[in-house]
Amino acid sequence: MFRIGTGFDVHAFEPGNKIYLCGVEIPFDRSLAGHSDADVALHALTDAILGASALGDIGLHFPDTDEKWEKADSIIFLNWSLKKAKQRNLKLSNIDLTIICEKPKINSVREQLIANLSKICSLERDKINVKATTTEGLGFTGREEGIASICSVLLYETS
Repeated sequence: MFRIGTGFDVHAFEPGNKIYLCGVEIPFDRSLAGHSDADVALHALTDAILGASALGDIGLHFPDTDEKWEKADSIIFLNWSLKKAKQRNLKLSNIDLTIICEKPKINSVREQLIANLSKICSLERDKINVKATTTEGLGFTGREEGIASICSVLLYETS
């Protein structure tokens, strides 16, 4: 049996000098605001895995009202979701991740993002797609107020 999950996340910019995407630190003229490290890409991926596993969403398990998760590394959330999926005899088949922003330009770091996802998820690079798009100047991402990300995953039952 196959299970499909989707995830979506958004974070606004705040003053700073770096952002995190797919667990990779990227120098930038701003940071992303959030309770954790605000890795919008990992949050969308985590939600997609939780969705395919019928386990709710990231906010249910890692609420932003819990001080324990303040400034937490989002890789913790992703690893937890992968562990829970495995406990349900589900294995990640592939990732299709879209990052929506005007800046920073994602193509210059795309291969780094894929390599890090491959490492974290123990998934071959050719089963991971990271792409970027803009909103042609429209909406909050078009006004460069933040970044959004959407992700789809396929999980399959292992027994």
